[in-house]
Amino acid sequence: MTLVQYKNAIEQSNIVSKTDINGIITFANDEFCKIFEYDREELIGKNHNIVRHPDVPKEIFKNLWDTILAKKTYKATVKNLSKYGKTLYVNTTVIPILDKKGEIEEFIAIRYDVTQSIELARQMQEKDRFLFQQSRLAAMGEMIGNIAHQWRQPLNELGITIYQMKKFFLADKKEDDFLQSYNHSKDVIKKMSDTIEDFRNFFSPNKTTKNFFVKDAINEMLRLMQGTIQRHNIHVEVKYEKSVSIHGYINEFTQVMLNLINNSKDAYNQRKIKNKKIKITVNEDDKKNVFIIYSDNAEGIDEDIIDKIFDPYFTTKHSSQGTGLGLYLSEMIIKKSMNGNIKVYNNKNGATFEISIPAFDQPKRAKV
Repeated sequence: MTLVQYKNAIEQSNIVSKTDINGIITFANDEFCKIFEYDREELIGKNHNIVRHPDVPKEIFKNLWDTILAKKTYKATVKNLSKYGKTLYVNTTVIPILDKKGEIEEFIAIRYDVTQSIELARQMQEKDRFLFQQSRLAAMGEMIGNIAHQWRQPLNELGITIYQMKKFFLADKKEDDFLQSYNHSKDVIKKMSDTIEDFRNFFSPNKTTKNFFVKDAINEMLRLMQGTIQRHNIHVEVKYEKSVSIHGYINEFTQVMLNLINNSKDAYNQRKIKNKKIKITVNEDDKKNVFIIYSDNAEGIDEDIIDKIFDPYFTTKHSSQGTGLGLYLSEMIIKKSMNGNIKVYNNKNGATFEISIPAFDQPKRAKV
């Protein structure tokens, strides 16, 4: 193949342009004109920033010019704008062409249109965010039930205390007893307020990553799930073989553990298991990987579906019990947000979920 044939092959299969050393367009091939919706006469003699997208920071273009003026090749995915306002994403390679003296003579830019791929990836991210929000709304129903459970006893207690206050004050005029009941009522109200704060924090959209102790996150999950655990007579045993911390979004990690508890609870009810036991073990290996091993005794997962349980919308529950998103989102959180892994297998009496996440330096202070 001759040099001319190579040149023609590149021009016909790519978006090609040339500029002088000042960035003035001296050549634009047919593909360039087509994708950017300009006639060639509108381009020649114009600065190449005619296709620059206003959303792109100036620092990006400064980096481009610093690179190519240093006689180096620049590669990046660039956001551009067509004549009629169409946003385009192109994989771009800008190559300085040198003369015999080694000085820059011109620049050649070769591009490949990746707009569809970028838009598809963005749509998938939007879908994931929607699914995540949908799952959290489903979890909110469970949380509201837990709030009601945790408030029932203190509300009864508060009612009795207020009755005693009325009795002490109106009948016996016992000031000390009245003050004691009054202070007790304030303590009960504070505990109820703390309960609301715990649940409010769980649903907070806070997206700040940080180091946190696995023990703190699991204890928080058990506080949030106290109502569910008690109502369904589930015994939860947690063993911390080592105090370890990980990095990520603590609320998201808490939701993973909530999903596992809820799945076990539903399996217990569906199969009418009476002696319900969940065991959670936390440890760290020699390679600084944290392992959270979650096991239940709910008779396990059928072997013909165990490899599908992380698929979106896959569920064995009735439509009124679940969306089929819990384990899909749990896997997404562990893998994408925490750079970890989650897998499942059956044990002797039920299912085991093994979560592995890279360990991080421990926070300066753990929760008391």
